Amino acid sequence: MNRLFKPPLRSCVEAAAVPWRERDAVSHSPIFSTWIEQVRGACGAFEWVTFGYLGVLNTLIFLFRKNLPAAPRYLLIHACIAAGIVALAWAASRSGNSALRFLRYWYALPLWTFLFEELTGLVHIIYPNWFDDWLIRFDHALTGVYPWDWLAQFANPALNDFMQFAYLTYFFALVALPAILYAQGKHREFWTVMTSMALAHYTVYTIAVLFPIQSPFHAFPALEHQILPGGPATWMINLVERYGRVHGAAFPSAHVSGAFAVLLCAWQYRRWLFWLHLPLFCLMVISTVYGRYHYVGDCLAGLLTGAAGFAAAHLLMESRGAVPQIRATE
Repeated sequence: MNRLFKPPLRSCVEAAAVPWRERDAVSHSPIFSTWIEQVRGACGAFEWVTFGYLGVLNTLIFLFRKNLPAAPRYLLIHACIAAGIVALAWAASRSGNSALRFLRYWYALPLWTFLFEELTGLVHIIYPNWFDDWLIRFDHALTGVYPWDWLAQFANPALNDFMQFAYLTYFFALVALPAILYAQGKHREFWTVMTSMALAHYTVYTIAVLFPIQSPFHAFPALEHQILPGGPATWMINLVERYGRVHGAAFPSAHVSGAFAVLLCAWQYRRWLFWLHLPLFCLMVISTVYGRYHYVGDCLAGLLTGAAGFAAAHLLMESRGAVPQIRATE
């Protein structure tokens, strides 16, 4: 009788001795591994860079959480963003839904806007003070004047509005080349441009936390009362500034950095667009100082970060899996 029950009993005991987590991993690992591989294929270099930035930012938030009462909220929001990106990338690789595919390509634009806007609450998590004095001295040593103040002698409503229009061309720069490549089905080229801009922007955002700069407009309170009257472009800028102005995150200039990265991409992929964009870019750089948004030092640093983003992205895009898998529209 005992012999009949001995083998089954031994099997049960041996099975019970195996940790439940190990048994669960054994039974589910093929499905989980398959999903991981799908996610890995769905996420390309652009996502690697984005996750890297969120990781660096969350590390800084955690290390200096005593200086940021809302640290848990920021960490939770960033975790949700990362999860949302993974879900979107995976879904777009499995489904041919046109709306989902469009969102997969263009989610970067609202993401960058959000990540830039949140810097208002993050620029002082390490240092409580501003370092504008450094750039004020740099600008004066470089030019012999205070550039934003010197340019004010030329101010008039027509020039003001023209300069504000030039400032707005930044948004044209972010969209024009990627939109052309997207419409023409240039998959690799599109993601190379987006990754270049991502590296440029995320570098700016990280430096903004490490080296807080607030811009001439905020550093000199008297400028808040010396408005630059203009027309439609000025009205548009004032509307944007009223609801979305970020106090801080001026160094390096995100405008210059992102636009320069895409300008270099235009030289490589659509030379005619480069020549169209070049004069607008030069005017935009001047407008950032004319409009008191940036120091000259911000612009020079923006050129460096934009060029670095362009170069790093092209190296990264040579990696295996850098181009994400996205299912064609059904």
